[in-house]
Amino acid sequence: MLEHMKKPHINLTFYGPEDKKQLAVKLLQAIEFELIDGGSQKGISSDAVLSEFSDNVPGVCLKAARERENLTQKQLSERVGVPQRHISEMENGKRPIGKKNAKLFSRALNVGYKIFL
Repeated sequence: MLEHMKKPHINLTFYGPEDKKQLAVKLLQAIEFELIDGGSQKGISSDAVLSEFSDNVPGVCLKAARERENLTQKQLSERVGVPQRHISEMENGKRPIGKKNAKLFSRALNVGYKIFL
């Protein structure tokens, strides 16, 4: 029988502009990192570290919130009445979420709607 393995833990410290901190936190939490607040030394900019996600913050936040609630796209689709393919397109940055859908998702996923805008 296979034994359940824990995810290995690593500690990372990022240094960058203060105005990018919330974006960095959202993106790292979307890929299951925890924030541990640290000092104020200078280092690599958050743009350089997180550039692959910067064009699709709302989609990353939607996927992270959905996964946090242990929902599939299909289950979320059924809860909010938005087609599953639209949710997929939103998560992948191919379709805007919009204020109406953001409010639907916020109720279903127990988060503030503004993270999806």
